[in-house]
Amino acid sequence: MIGKGAYLRELTAATLQMNSVTVGKELEGSSPPSVFIGSWNYPDVYAGPMIAPMHGDTSVMDMPESWICGNKTQEEIIGYRLNLVRGKHQVNARNLDDRFIEKLQEISLSDSSLESEIQFTNVPTGQSFSEEHTPFGPSAPVERFDIETGRWDRNLEKVYYDTDLNAREAVTDLHRKGLPFSSIQKAFSTGVMGRGPARHLVPTRWSITACDTLIGDNLLKEVKKCPVIDSFRVHEFSSLNNNYAVILMPTGWQYEWSEAFLHVLASEEYVFSDHEGTRKKTEYSPLGGCYYSCKMAVLEALAQEQKQAGAIVVREALHGYVPLGVFNVRENVRAALRQTATEFEDIRSALTHISETFTLPVQRFIDEGELLRTMLRQRQSTLNDFLPAAR
Repeated sequence: MIGKGAYLRELTAATLQMNSVTVGKELEGSSPPSVFIGSWNYPDVYAGPMIAPMHGDTSVMDMPESWICGNKTQEEIIGYRLNLVRGKHQVNARNLDDRFIEKLQEISLSDSSLESEIQFTNVPTGQSFSEEHTPFGPSAPVERFDIETGRWDRNLEKVYYDTDLNAREAVTDLHRKGLPFSSIQKAFSTGVMGRGPARHLVPTRWSITACDTLIGDNLLKEVKKCPVIDSFRVHEFSSLNNNYAVILMPTGWQYEWSEAFLHVLASEEYVFSDHEGTRKKTEYSPLGGCYYSCKMAVLEALAQEQKQAGAIVVREALHGYVPLGVFNVRENVRAALRQTATEFEDIRSALTHISETFTLPVQRFIDEGELLRTMLRQRQSTLNDFLPAAR
């Protein structure tokens, strides 16, 4: 079977038919605020601002936390993103004294949209869609770039000036204080946190997974100290041509993420799955950043409730689905966990319930999900222990 990475590359290529905003070599507009750090040729990467050809408050264009709960349509989200023009300038990730990088840091620290002026070496073209990062519109190398002086977010400003605070503590402290994930991630990416000499730019794609992982690991320490729930719960949510179901189980922490792509391109039906037990996964998941985004969202909800549970999360992407970045998983799972749960006595009843709303037969998730199969076997074994012996 085709791997998830290969399938998503094929899907992304098919998506590149949408129209981006058209701009010239000079652009005056507002940055949401938004920056993008590429990963190619690291540590000599292409970094730059993302600017909309409009003035005023453009924050919604780079605030994924507001899209799902705000009932934004897929077309609205894509419209926001393809109106963002990316400037590119090659820098060394560790040379934070570079004035261009300092401007990017000022953007990531800002608490509001920033008026910006940019001149490109040529007319920006193209667009970018990815399962890892949110889409953006045309891009071009930067010849000149200026931003207005803005007001910094107070919590980010404290982190910036505290050069004795390591990045792990900075990320988890900011999350505990309620800063949006996107704000934390942008600051992490532009190297404004961490112990002084260790600070450096982190490519956007890497920084998203790093922040999900740092926050998730910190939450897991707390969740493992909490009492285990006493029944099977199913939380459900659907949006942006996706269905999600979060199964919380009365066990210690263990986790599985399974996702299906059904007839998105043609007649394909692919199911991908990965899991971890009581010990943390040591190798990077073949399912990419969404594995960690989902895990963080589940642990966030459990920590808030002060409960512990095992979690099996299933998702199906249907015809019309477009790769929009791992925020799609994080925010939809968060939304699912805000819904009132349906409770069940066993996992089979929970799966029967899910089968009533999902397009894909749940057996396909069972076939691919090792943890799901294990739970079904364990529950069957437990049931058999109480049955009278055959005579």
